[in-house]
Amino acid sequence: MIEIEELRENELDRWLALSNAVRPSDPLTPAMMMDWCGQADSMIWLLATIDGVDTAVGHGIIGWHAEPGICQLEVSVLESRRGHGLGAALLERLSAWGLAGDQSAADGTIDELDAASLAWAEGRGFTEVGRNSTLRLDLARVARPEIDPPDGIVITSWADRPDAIRGMYEVACETYPDVPGEELSEMAPFEKWRDNDLEGSSDRPEATFVALAEAEVVGYAKLSLSEALPTVAFHDITGVRRSWRGRGIAGALKRAEIAWAIDNGYAALRTFNEERNAPIRALNERHGYVVEPGTIRVRGGLTAAP
Repeated sequence: MIEIEELRENELDRWLALSNAVRPSDPLTPAMMMDWCGQADSMIWLLATIDGVDTAVGHGIIGWHAEPGICQLEVSVLESRRGHGLGAALLERLSAWGLAGDQSAADGTIDELDAASLAWAEGRGFTEVGRNSTLRLDLARVARPEIDPPDGIVITSWADRPDAIRGMYEVACETYPDVPGEELSEMAPFEKWRDNDLEGSSDRPEATFVALAEAEVVGYAKLSLSEALPTVAFHDITGVRRSWRGRGIAGALKRAEIAWAIDNGYAALRTFNEERNAPIRALNERHGYVVEPGTIRVRGGLTAAP
């Protein structure tokens, strides 16, 4: 017998244990979930059991780095228990939740090599709308780079220049919509952007780097540090004002991040690049990042349960 339970924020240990068992390469922590919850307009966690045994999880997010009317839904089922209707039951509950929140469609992510899950999603009306490759840099195999910014540019940390935050926001407003697939996403007001994108549990001012042309902030880049993978740092964003692109600023910011990660004992850097984002993919490959299997982003309409 399938039973689906909606969990509260203080009941997420069971949810996280099962989610991390299904996706061990992308583990989540309670702090990360609380960050998501604080950043979203609404969030839901579902846990499905068969005969009392935890077997599948799902979650939904409204209002977090998304286009208006597009929520994010994820369903994860233990491989040994697929084919029993758990995924469909969770998707039905999540779809109803999204509709109740005035959403019309949903995005989800599927591992690039998981052909069975992609077929399952396509059979329920979801179609591919984007792909994100994973790129990894093994820091034991690279020398600590010189930052070597272009003439007239100074690279410093946000920790050393806290006054740069308004300029960083202006860069974010200009660069976020340039990411393929993010063109229609709504930019948060300054205070919400600061709280969500710079002051989460994985963010550190000393791991956030700013490019300055005299007093003007012309770019910035940020690393995300996960408690679940303490030897790996993740690239979060590298953004440069349009009028300053093509001068080597993004490369200097990238080298500042690599140098910081080496100095602080990290074993690897990882990043996720939309396949259509040719400039950032080329930048990473020039610095030795190796492409690994990534994820497929799918989108489908929400329908009421029959």
